[in-house]
Amino acid sequence: MPGIPSLTRLAAAVAAAGAAAAVAGCGPIDAALGQQWAVVNFKPDTTAATLAQVRSTCSHVPHVRPVARSQVKSSLGVTYSVRYETSQATGANLAALQSCLLGFTAVAGVSFEDISDQG
Repeated sequence: MPGIPSLTRLAAAVAAAGAAAAVAGCGPIDAALGQQWAVVNFKPDTTAATLAQVRSTCSHVPHVRPVARSQVKSSLGVTYSVRYETSQATGANLAALQSCLLGFTAVAGVSFEDISDQG
């Protein structure tokens, strides 16, 4: 039957096109899953000026980008944290960021997180 090889090729082409479409559709999901950031927490009574200074001073690290300040309300008051988007950062970039941040006495700690750390 001469039509069978062309039918097989057609089925293979359809399967390949479907697989390509499925993989292309995963791009946004993969990008979201690949998001990483560093969260910097500050000691109580840290001034907004100190927070801004830390954020600005440590923004020089390659592949690390500060994002908007976040505000956390607790029974103890309002605490601010600084977040850096680090999805493209290397281990060396993260080490440089941590070293810069921990040079400030107002920094209580730094945690590196990704999408799996979310609720």
